[in-house]
Amino acid sequence: MNPRTFRHAAAIGTLSATALVISGCGSSVTSEASETDADAATTVTLENCDREVVVEGAPEAAVGMHPAQTELMLRLGLADRLAGQAQAAAQALPDDVASLAADVPVIGEVMPPSREDLLAVEPDFVYSPTTYEFTAEQGFASIDQLEQADATVYVATGGCAERRMTGEVTDLFDDLENLGEIFGVQDEAADLVVQSRAQLDEVAAAIEDVDPLRVAQVYVEGTTLQAIGAGIEYDILGLAGADNVYGPEDPMFADFFAATITPESLAAEEPDALVFSAYDAEHEAATREYLTTTFPDLPAVTEDRLIAVSSSDVFPGTLGNITIVRDIAEQLYPDAF
Repeated sequence: MNPRTFRHAAAIGTLSATALVISGCGSSVTSEASETDADAATTVTLENCDREVVVEGAPEAAVGMHPAQTELMLRLGLADRLAGQAQAAAQALPDDVASLAADVPVIGEVMPPSREDLLAVEPDFVYSPTTYEFTAEQGFASIDQLEQADATVYVATGGCAERRMTGEVTDLFDDLENLGEIFGVQDEAADLVVQSRAQLDEVAAAIEDVDPLRVAQVYVEGTTLQAIGAGIEYDILGLAGADNVYGPEDPMFADFFAATITPESLAAEEPDALVFSAYDAEHEAATREYLTTTFPDLPAVTEDRLIAVSSSDVFPGTLGNITIVRDIAEQLYPDAF
């Protein structure tokens, strides 16, 4: 994640929001239709980030506040329901759906859109990866302001602030179930869940008998070294078959999923592999250069196990959470695939 993105992540760790859960993680959903009018729009009521959200009828002017959320709605067949796509330059849409968004207005390149730009497209549904996108102090439209403009706000389950430390890859499945109910595309949502579970199951079967490698996940900006030890990132490594060097039980991750560490402390752990996030090719190259020159004798370096992942793919509520589980597992255990 770049400096803005890392501040983004830090902000969602301190904003006051709580994800209420179903089956241990996610949001609860109920839906009902009028008994007196079979054609009446379905009302969906759910709990999301400690808010009761009521959606009267399927939204017609939705905004994806990050390409990951835009992609999900496109894959659910909702291209004609999109009124805008935000942070569009933060991550390219996959080739197979990019054309579907060609006519969707872009409102914000890398940063979330301003309050004025978001409200200008008159959204009735705003779907965000985190609560950060609604920080009024940053000039963004707050949740209250959007609700006053008759827009429903939905935050990815793993992006609710108190969920950030304990988020799991499978939080995405709760989001898909909720979107299916909200937009009346339950079958499409269920298909995506089935496909995603199958991908995770395939990885689990492939690595079932491997000897787990000790893996540290880090983030480098300049010469500042951060360790990642909680949240969705931690779960991703576990699903990829890694023995995490850093974990939520470590005191330095008591309040936040990332912590600044010294090069000496990382070297002492002697990880077999290093996973790091990068926000573009230049950042990836700079991080590789830092790691190889700072830790020339580290097993992760000598065994050529420096594994880059896109910072966008570790955002909550993205299909990238699923795909990078396999990407990491394949690079850790190539003989298993």
